[in-house]
Amino acid sequence: MDQEENRVLEECGKVGDVKIANEVVATIAGVAALETEGVAEMVGGGKWGSKGYTKGVKVTISEEGVSADLNLIIAYGHSIPGTGSDVQDRVKTAIENMTGLNVNEVNVYVAGVQLDNQR
Repeated sequence: MDQEENRVLEECGKVGDVKIANEVVATIAGVAALETEGVAEMVGGGKWGSKGYTKGVKVTISEEGVSADLNLIIAYGHSIPGTGSDVQDRVKTAIENMTGLNVNEVNVYVAGVQLDNQR
């Protein structure tokens, strides 16, 4: 794995360093988004993750913190602004709790609406 895809989370000193791959953070974000009521599915595009739980998720980790972009489909009948806000809160909380990294932003891009008969 490319060195730039890993970040040192904590320098343990006694034993060594704890490192995490960007894809792990993307997986956490994808799972949190899919567990949010009103999210029908994630959709990938361009260089965004295209398989598994990283589909439709792009994560950037810098010294300042984490930036996550999520491309999703909303289930018909759910509030787009409400669902988007819930996704932002859930993704931020999940990443911060599981990694200890600070999340600066979670951007939600709604690519479509899934009707009941499309399932």
